[in-house]
Amino acid sequence: AAKMERMFAHPLIGNLGNGHGDAVYHTCISRNSLLPLLSGAADGTVHLWDLPTRSCVATLNAHTQAIKGLVFGRDDDFYSCSNDGTLRRWSVPQVLAASSTVAEASSGNDTNGVNKTPLDTWRIQGSFQSIDHHWTERQFVTASDSSVQLWSPDRSAPIQTHSNLWGSDDTVSVVRFNPAEPHIVANCSMDRGI
Repeated sequence: AAKMERMFAHPLIGNLGNGHGDAVYHTCISRNSLLPLLSGAADGTVHLWDLPTRSCVATLNAHTQAIKGLVFGRDDDFYSCSNDGTLRRWSVPQVLAASSTVAEASSGNDTNGVNKTPLDTWRIQGSFQSIDHHWTERQFVTASDSSVQLWSPDRSAPIQTHSNLWGSDDTVSVVRFNPAEPHIVANCSMDRGI
């Protein structure tokens, strides 16, 4: 009983800085390292966090609408997708370099949104709902209003698009690569389909 009381005496381990200005929809960590952490919010901003210091090291004005998915890639990059129909790839070293430049120019004040140019931008009709990166290859998969797309960062259009998802015409809400069988993709849709 004493252990349980101690465990529940401080259930919150800690928080990260001042957080976002709007609701946080997604977070992700790298598959290669515990640092850094990304968070995406309803206002289209992405925060890059330093976990040991619990501080925000960069804030990106990434999209014009809500962030619907974040995932790290394999090349010191990460991807963000949004309700605004855009998918963007960002370089972690470039974002950190731009943040330090902004911080030096503002004499150490908080970086109020780095307007860093993404490495790539893809656009679709409709909105993105989810994104996941392949575990070993340079490919990623997205879920949109009624389809699942497989992408390569080297192409401007999807490699494959699957729009007839076993009779479901509803919005695909989540898509994930299987870590054990990396060429298998699973998706969930709003009509309770998997």
